[in-house]
This record gives sequence, C-alpha cells and structure tokens, in this order.
Amino acid sequence: MYRLKNVLRPYAWGSDTAMAELFGREPSGGPEAELWIGAHPDSPSSVLLPGGAEQPLDAFIEAHPGPALGDEAIRLFGARLPFLAKVLAADSALSLQVHPTREQARAGFAAENAARIPAGAPGRNYKDDNHKPEMIYALTAFEALCGFRDPRDAARLFLGLRGKLAAAGADTALLDRVVSALQGPDGSAGLRTAFLALLEGGAESAALVDATAGLLAGLAPGSLGPEFTTVAWLADLYPQDPGTLISLLLNRVTLKPGQALCLPAGQIHAYLRGLGVEVMASSDNVLRCGLTPKHVDIAELVKVCDFSPLRPPLVEPRISEVGQELYCPPFAEFQLQRIELRDGDEPVPLDQHGPAVVLAGSGSAVLDSPRSDLALRRGGSAFIPCTEEPVLVHPAAGSRSPAVLFAVTTSGHDHN
Repeated sequence: MYRLKNVLRPYAWGSDTAMAELFGREPSGGPEAELWIGAHPDSPSSVLLPGGAEQPLDAFIEAHPGPALGDEAIRLFGARLPFLAKVLAADSALSLQVHPTREQARAGFAAENAARIPAGAPGRNYKDDNHKPEMIYALTAFEALCGFRDPRDAARLFLGLRGKLAAAGADTALLDRVVSALQGPDGSAGLRTAFLALLEGGAESAALVDATAGLLAGLAPGSLGPEFTTVAWLADLYPQDPGTLISLLLNRVTLKPGQALCLPAGQIHAYLRGLGVEVMASSDNVLRCGLTPKHVDIAELVKVCDFSPLRPPLVEPRISEVGQELYCPPFAEFQLQRIELRDGDEPVPLDQHGPAVVLAGSGSAVLDSPRSDLALRRGGSAFIPCTEEPVLVHPAAGSRSPAVLFAVTTSGHDHN
C-alpha cells in the first residue's frame, strides 16, 4: 500500500473554505474546487515511495501493470486505472454538460486526431477515447440539475413565466415556441426542440434571459420557488446565457448528506453547490451546453445528449453481511464504499476488486493486509494494488472521533 499526494485544482467555481474545513487544515487563500485522486494523465496523484521518492501514479501503474491492476481489470479496462475519485467543493454552478458513451468517445477522439486538432485546442471535444459515467456522494447538502424533467412539468414552469413576462410587456415569442414544443405528443422530441430553441436562440434568447432576470429581481425571493430561485441565481452568474432558462427543462435536485446520484452517458447535468465525493470512469470528455464561456459544439452535443425524461437516478447504499456500506451504480469501472469506525469497533473488510484508492475524510484508521499496514489520518489517501488483497480497516486505537473513510474500486461485474 502506498500513500498518495494528490492534485488540487483551483477552478473559479470552487469553495474557498469547504475542503479545508473537511480536512481540518488552513485554507489556501483561493478557490479549492477539485482534489483529484487517481491516475488520470492530466493530474495524476503521486505515489510516495520508500526513501522519500515520488512517482506519478499513472507511471507507477505503467511500470507494474500486473501487480497494480490485476489480470481481470486489465482484461476489462486495459492497463490503466479505470476510475478517478475526486473531492468536489462547488460554491458556484459548474457548466451544463453531457458525457459520451464509450463508442461515441472512441469515434470522436479518433476523428479529431485524424483532423489533427491539437489536444489543448479550445474547440476540441474529446480529450481521450473513454466514456465518463459519474456518481456524486453528498457530504453536505448538494444541489444539482440532472436529466430532463417531465415535459408537462416543464411546460407548466414556462407558461407561468410567459404570463408574467407578457404582463410586463416583454416579447414572449421564443417562450411560445418552447411551450408549444413541450405540449406536443412526443415528449422526447418536444424536449429536444425546446432545448435547441433556447440554445440556438442567439440575441432573442439573450434578451429573454435579461427580461426574466429583471422580472425575478423585482419579486420577493421567498415567492420564487426552487426552480426560479435557481434561474435568478444563474442569470446573475451567467448573464444572457441560455443555460439559465434551460435549467427549467431539468430536474432540480437537492441531495442530503449521505445520498448519492449517478449520471449515465448522455444525461445533461450541472452541479450547483455543495461538497461531495465524486467517482467516475477515468476520462475528461465533456460536451458543454450552457453556463460557460467555453466551446459549445451544438451538432456534436445533439448526437450525445439523451432527451428522454428522467427521474433523478439515486443510488441507495447496500449493507453487506460484514457491515460494508456500498454504493454500486450500474457501471463496471467503479463502486464506492463508506466506512465509519469508532475506537473499539471490529474491523471492516475492504470490498476490493482489483486496485483501490482510499481517502480518510475524518478521524484515523489503519489499513491492514497480509503484506503490510498503513495508518491514514484525516485528509490522507492511499493506493492499494490488487496484490494487497484482502485488506481490513481498523479504527485507530485511542481515537476520540470516528474514522470515516471512502474506498473506490471496480464494481467486480462486467456491465459492458
């Protein structure tokens, strides 16, 4: 087992304090958005080797693929760590986005390589050839937009907005087209038409966002409801951005601490605010569609986006016979285990399938395998090669506070 040193990404939407408070350290003085724990080549963790040397985790795995990953993980995912874990601390909205399927990622990546589009080009869609299903586990109340809501519900929201804007003398022609589409007989087709009308509306869409923001600013905040409170907040963050109104097409979700939400390929989503542990397939493929100044490729987006109405796909924990608290979305690349132990508790086995990474969110614990042991304190993390199985997690002796750890490994099932 190896301690890890992880990369902290300071995106502007990150919280200045949430991650520091979680790990009991001083803030850095700027936004702390994502802590990457894994071997993605863009920001790999470093393995702390005996003698004080360090090696990027992706290079470590490349040098020792069999012992690090195991034959089954290599067969399913190739000689790379199949998952990436992050601590995500959002103080402001992330972009509206979707992720491709594996087949779409492979085709898009190959096509952009053939076209010789530079890897860092602003107009590049595909950074790698992998899909990126995700799951977010809420450490605090966590707000998000996730998947398209029932079109009849969306039509109700837009009709209410239309009435207020018409009474104020605003141009509602674009809203009329959106409502007409949502009231049509084919729900998915209506959502697609309404989405594109707002996204491609140009000056008309920008003017509608301005008019909506002005209208909402004149209403009492408590009278808006969660959807229009979100619209008002987004309009302040992203003036004239069509994503502000597209949010009304989407499910507005607030996760309680301990709840988890999974996001399959093609599902439009945006994280709004909160602190959580995010787990995903190891990829950085993102197609944006609003709430961003970055590149938006509408033609490619429409190919990838799933316009079917969706109930937010919550992931319920499963408690095993030996007390393991497991969050298992329908993706082969990852599952999440939450472990909570107090001094004197019996050890809990790590549910491990091949390689694993472990993060101590609070307290102290000891990872114990037949080959070695490793103590982890709050904020510490480790990489566990497949050759270290089985691992028991013990509470640290004399610890006054409970140890809470998060472990990520593959699901142990071939969902592909």
